[in-house]
Amino acid sequence: MFRFITSKPFWFNLIVAAIFAFLLFFTILQLLGSITNHGEYLKVPSVLGKKTADAIKDLEAKGFDVVIQDSVYTDTAKKGIVLKQLPDPNSTVKVNRTILLTVNRVTLPLVDMPALEGKSLSFAIDILKRSHLVLGDTIFRPDFMRGSVIEQQFRGDKIVSGSKLPWGSAVDLVIGSGLKDSLMLVPDLVGKTFSEASVILQESGILLGAVVADPGITDTAAAFIWRQVPPTKDDQNEPIQIKSGQLIDLWISKEFTFPTDSIKQ
Repeated sequence: MFRFITSKPFWFNLIVAAIFAFLLFFTILQLLGSITNHGEYLKVPSVLGKKTADAIKDLEAKGFDVVIQDSVYTDTAKKGIVLKQLPDPNSTVKVNRTILLTVNRVTLPLVDMPALEGKSLSFAIDILKRSHLVLGDTIFRPDFMRGSVIEQQFRGDKIVSGSKLPWGSAVDLVIGSGLKDSLMLVPDLVGKTFSEASVILQESGILLGAVVADPGITDTAAAFIWRQVPPTKDDQNEPIQIKSGQLIDLWISKEFTFPTDSIKQ
């Protein structure tokens, strides 16, 4: 065979080589077309608004590959549905094309609790809105910071900035109502539970100061108050008066024992 090739003129061998190369190239193109489904196209169906699992099932049944490109959250749409698809609905694409989906999260994302203390109520509400939180209750408490937030609460407990909260949570704000100049008698809290005393102080506008707890207390709310400062009466047994917004310190114990000297509390 080698002698056959060498016995032919150069131009003849060149033509044969060119024909062979063309046939090889043509065969490769045909094979690639068969492998890649060349010339086969599909129309992309719309899966917007469908549940993610149903959308993936429908697309795969029609010959598409599916990838969840992003998972976001918007409270204006149902959880777990398709928000966006790429290519767009009704686009014409090749078979086996990958469809990218953006879906709405099923679980609520967590957001950071902002720092609201010291800010005006209107400004605090605006910050809550931008932080994807809402205003719950507003509680007014005597304080010199009139109209400003003096405490932020979540489900009845004080919450510090930076804490994680579910998107859309309601945050309660304690607002300063100013201090009144009028005097009132110091309420008698000795013998009451800490829970009962807290209600009386809140209704009176008196602020809770230091709380000194005896050892062994496991339930502060049910503990008894056995001493308070200021007391209800002075050394001359005269009633003591207090202003709204002033502090009162409490001593609590697991069991109540009335002090032997009720004046020197």
